[in-house]
Amino acid sequence: MSLENPQRYTVTAALIYANGPIHIGHIAGCYLPADIYVRYLRSTGKDVAFISGTDEHGVPITIKAKKEGITPKEVVDKYYGQIKQAFSDFGISFDIYSRTSNQIHHETSQEFFTKLYEKGDFIEEVTEQYYDEVAGQFLADRYIVGTCPVCGNPNAYGDQCERCGTALSPTELIEPHSTLSGSKPVMRSTKNWFLPLDRMQPEIENYVNSHPEWKTNVFGQCQSWLKEGLRPRAMTRDLDWGIKVPLPNAEGKVLYVWFDAPIGYISMTKEWAAEQGRDWELYWRDEHTKLVHFIGKDNIVFHCIIFPAMLMAEGSFILADNVPANEFMNLEGDKISTSRNWAVWLHEYLDELPGKQDVLRYVLAANAPETKDSEFTWKDFQARNNSELVGILGNFINRAVVLTHKMADGHVPLLGELTAYDQQVLDELAQFPDRIGQSIGNYKFREALVSLMDLARLGNKYLAETEPWKAIKTDPQRAHTILNIALQITANLSIVCEPFLPFTAEKLRTQLNITDHFNWTNAGRADLLVEGHALGKAPAGPEDLMFAKIEDDEINKQIQKLLNAKRMNELEVKTVPELRSEITYDDFAKMDIRIGTITEAERVPKSDKLLKLKVDDGVGGRQILSGIAKHFAPEEIIGKQVTFLANLAPRKMMGFESQGMILMAEDRDGKLALIAPGDAVWNGGTVS
Repeated sequence: MSLENPQRYTVTAALIYANGPIHIGHIAGCYLPADIYVRYLRSTGKDVAFISGTDEHGVPITIKAKKEGITPKEVVDKYYGQIKQAFSDFGISFDIYSRTSNQIHHETSQEFFTKLYEKGDFIEEVTEQYYDEVAGQFLADRYIVGTCPVCGNPNAYGDQCERCGTALSPTELIEPHSTLSGSKPVMRSTKNWFLPLDRMQPEIENYVNSHPEWKTNVFGQCQSWLKEGLRPRAMTRDLDWGIKVPLPNAEGKVLYVWFDAPIGYISMTKEWAAEQGRDWELYWRDEHTKLVHFIGKDNIVFHCIIFPAMLMAEGSFILADNVPANEFMNLEGDKISTSRNWAVWLHEYLDELPGKQDVLRYVLAANAPETKDSEFTWKDFQARNNSELVGILGNFINRAVVLTHKMADGHVPLLGELTAYDQQVLDELAQFPDRIGQSIGNYKFREALVSLMDLARLGNKYLAETEPWKAIKTDPQRAHTILNIALQITANLSIVCEPFLPFTAEKLRTQLNITDHFNWTNAGRADLLVEGHALGKAPAGPEDLMFAKIEDDEINKQIQKLLNAKRMNELEVKTVPELRSEITYDDFAKMDIRIGTITEAERVPKSDKLLKLKVDDGVGGRQILSGIAKHFAPEEIIGKQVTFLANLAPRKMMGFESQGMILMAEDRDGKLALIAPGDAVWNGGTVS
């Protein structure tokens, strides 16, 4: 059951591996919804600690270091700075964004492990683990890849199949191989410490079952795990990169990354609390604190079963009240893939589309993968900006502000006698903050965003039906009443849009000249702007508008960038064809290869592949049919010298006889090129 009326909130967003930049899938999965939730809580006056950082001890870090030829520390230092800056520029309002390489985290994790060890909560076991004889080391789960026994994915990791989501152990993989050397690993004995999840299953089941309000995807995945039966899971690994196991007999052992990483939420809270002069324990040990984890669906088991089990074993921490995990966001009809560079990288977006942070925030929130996988396309991005942000929200704000400058000298006019329609609009206005707030509080951010836009639609509809530009000519007081109400709606928009569109909210407050930062407790009122209040300066040009129309050129550039990345990836995976079986010189000598010039070329009717060529071979000419129509236009190869096989037996094709074969070269992307002499050669010259 969810905690009611909490005194404070601890909100965490997943600790991302510091082995590369962040993309829109990460943002849509957990960071944007977490930020919306936290901004709303703060606006309602709640005490919130918003915690996140980089996970710097996972095997993906060492894999990246090996690939780039640098140390793991150099990898995490590089990407921590880049990720932190991108989040800041995008308006993700963490109270702290730290890293698991900090000393306070090492100490906190080792203290946690030591307490469980001293309580006897671990099972110490010698087990057979995979060992890479070529690399000379034991293999962590992510260093082993093989075929998933459930779905057949040939690239499943030793701990989880990312295609079907099944949790695995390395020994379950079919045909496993080491990612370090590519060799088949062998089994060797090693000692590690396991958390007995099987013994703890009743307690874990009680915890999960006490939260039927969790999202269906979260609750369902937990139930699936519990139904299969939990098994002991090793909390240490045989690695040299990570937090050292704090035991005298544990040389060469580090804490399992999924043991130390979630403890990072605690160590980072400690770090923040020390900086702010607060008591960190209130945010992790007080039963009146609500703990919420925002994650992607691939981390559900760790946050809903393994981390709670660790906290239960330790005994002094609160457990998560909710874990609103999102599904995945796809990109232009395909899964986002960092290895294939099929992604929209946040830092590149911010550089290439400056000032459009809120456009991306809006599109990702409107299309968030809350209950199922969703998809981002650049055309949808453009359409939502132009039709919704520009056409609805921006349009209303601009009309209300411009009309006030034009008809009331830029000051909030007097609110006169209200009509029944005026009162109806004000009554509707009063209901929006609660409606939006309830949706956010229930983690239904798409629903909340629809309500936000409905408020802007209400404003547009009100202006369209009351027509103050006409009323000003016959009844100025009436026109001023209309403008007052329109401005009150605008001021309310500056409050309720802030969780979603913080940069827009700030710009709107400037236009309205609001010096006091209204919060959610003020929202819904019709007297936010008092009579005579001077607005900010009137919009002077397109640069002063809330949103600008995005043209096709900008979008096409982004689409082409993705296509280029896809093309490069296709080229990288192409391999040189294997050599054919050996031939003797006598076999080669039978081929009569000559030089000729193409004098005529035309397409063969009813064929999209064949060109009919007339080739001057020095002895009267010949006709050759060649399957190159998709690579060359007839007119562009007339006059070109080519190499052809002259003594190939004639063959009928599409009703025409071909008297030879044009020799071509194919590059890695399948494009054909003419094989021709560097200098002009007489027609009929032989190749030897």
